Amino acid sequence: MIPLRDGVRLYARIWLPEEVQQTPVPAVLEFLPYRRRDGTAARDESTYPVFAQSGYAGVRVDLRGHGDSQGLIEDEYSSTELADAIEVIAWIAEQSWCTGSVGMMGISWGGFNSLQVAALRPPALKAVISLSTSTDRYNDDIHYKNGCHLAANFYWSATMLSYGSRPPDPDVVGEAWKSQWLSRLEKIDLPLLTWVTHQRRDQYWEHGSVGDDWSALVVPILAIGGWADGYRNAPPDLAANLATPTKAINGPWIHKYPHFAWPKPRLDFHAEAVRWWDRWLKGVSNGADQLPAYRAYLSEKVPAGSEWRSDEPGNWVALDEWPSTDIQQRVFYFTEKGTLGAQPNNEALHTISTPQDCGVSSGEYFTLKPDAELAGDQREDDADSLCFETDPLDGPLDILGRPTVQLDVGIDQKYGNLAIRLVDVHPDGTCHRVSLGVINLAHRAGNKKPMAMRVGKIINVTVRLDETGHCFQVGHRIRVAISTSYWPYILPPPFVVTATLKTGDKSALHLPVLMHRKEAVMPKPGSAELVPVYLMISQPVSRRAVEKDFATDMTRFLIHEDTGLAVHPQNGIQFQEIRRETWEIDRKDPLSLTAEAHLTALRSRDSWHVRTEIKQTLSVDECFYFLEAELEAYEGDQQVLHRTWEKAIKRDFT
Repeated sequence: MIPLRDGVRLYARIWLPEEVQQTPVPAVLEFLPYRRRDGTAARDESTYPVFAQSGYAGVRVDLRGHGDSQGLIEDEYSSTELADAIEVIAWIAEQSWCTGSVGMMGISWGGFNSLQVAALRPPALKAVISLSTSTDRYNDDIHYKNGCHLAANFYWSATMLSYGSRPPDPDVVGEAWKSQWLSRLEKIDLPLLTWVTHQRRDQYWEHGSVGDDWSALVVPILAIGGWADGYRNAPPDLAANLATPTKAINGPWIHKYPHFAWPKPRLDFHAEAVRWWDRWLKGVSNGADQLPAYRAYLSEKVPAGSEWRSDEPGNWVALDEWPSTDIQQRVFYFTEKGTLGAQPNNEALHTISTPQDCGVSSGEYFTLKPDAELAGDQREDDADSLCFETDPLDGPLDILGRPTVQLDVGIDQKYGNLAIRLVDVHPDGTCHRVSLGVINLAHRAGNKKPMAMRVGKIINVTVRLDETGHCFQVGHRIRVAISTSYWPYILPPPFVVTATLKTGDKSALHLPVLMHRKEAVMPKPGSAELVPVYLMISQPVSRRAVEKDFATDMTRFLIHEDTGLAVHPQNGIQFQEIRRETWEIDRKDPLSLTAEAHLTALRSRDSWHVRTEIKQTLSVDECFYFLEAELEAYEGDQQVLHRTWEKAIKRDFT
């Protein structure tokens, strides 16, 4: 139990080396809202005993208002959260078992706040490991991307309302658990109301965007990401911009720690982390500071489709410096015949207005499994799109970095979205999405002050696609697919958009080509059973489906995720989450967009049974987003609280 200055107490789970009373050790902090006694328990138990055996204290703390910790969470990465983390770091450094040196790490939320706390420079914080992270909260998180409104923004709001409404554990806080829970339930707010209010990159998103001031980061940083995840841009971005010792890794993985992530090959994260901590928390001269600036996996022959992707063919490469002079730009011009050529040819106009349901194979931004959550075979979406592609390649082509697409383009509305995909077309016709870029054309000159398009006027825009490492094989084709919709990945504008693209010397694909491979040796985990397996009372269920009603032209995208009912072997908590989500749209009418999310969270032990139900809906008209939500909480069969939210928020160049 960690006391804060304002009287709030945060709860921690701490792993200590056996000899710590005689020999103090450095400590590693992970600071999260995801409940240390059930939510992240298994993955914590996979890592912190290893750290303890290597001479580190592991300190896993629940944010205020989550798990057993007192108080109320305000928002993601609030000033209060960061101030709490600084207090926690100081508390750790003062403990008798700590040398005074602290590292901070985490994936996703914990990766974000590790960087943000580091930028505030608490004295005891000496190093960071940040995974699946972001340096730009507006353009590189789950809410918005280049002015486009991500559907994941909706899902994440329901998820965080669900997390924030779960009760503390009576075994930890005693009889006060219910009053603490009810206070939490009565005061928590719907996150989506805040996030949809800030549709531009204003001060709200600037807060915590560490890329706005690189000089604030002075501690050594190891940054890790995965190609199968939405969070893939930050590791090389950090390596390219920081003066402090910084190393970047991007592997083939989903949104998981790489020692148990899919697809394989996995990385021995424990060994990688301990080497980093040894160098910067213990001062061991072990060569961690001499590692290549960027180690990346070059995927190849990636199967297109939604089947479980257990392995991804490819090779690890190392670049001693980043940016690297070994990366050279290769240009492919869009031609009047729909090809990608080495030279520009005649100017020609191509028009495209995609159905509103183009994008059903887009996958999710936040990927937790290597199956239908990933982008599927792109043939259906590409068939509705404007495509340009090369002839079959006569030699392999390695790319590493951020592809860019330059376009002469105009639209028939004051604003509209473009989704641009780099696709590997296999000889059998299947199509794997290599990288994605989206833009709301009103944000073409920046995300702070959108500017309406002049209807019908052709202008030149540049779109940066996401970081990627990929080898296009002999006989494969490189394709660029362009659409005016990409649902449900991004939400549509309130009108049908037709885009006109002009080919010529100003419309081109720029690929970052790796000229020479230098092999990187990346150790794999020594054991396949790295994460504890808990007793399952009921088994997980995962379903994703697309329904098309040809009579009404409506398309529905359906998600059903059930974690199954698990039991923690030490504390006895039984826990389960169920997510049901439905997206619906008329192929011809963007104003038909609706979304519904229903999240159930259960916790129990012996005679203690609690449940929360979150229901959240979204609909639109030409001017507004209409948001509704409902929170129900139950102790046993008795409802103890019922709250609702309802608000219309004006659309702002979305």
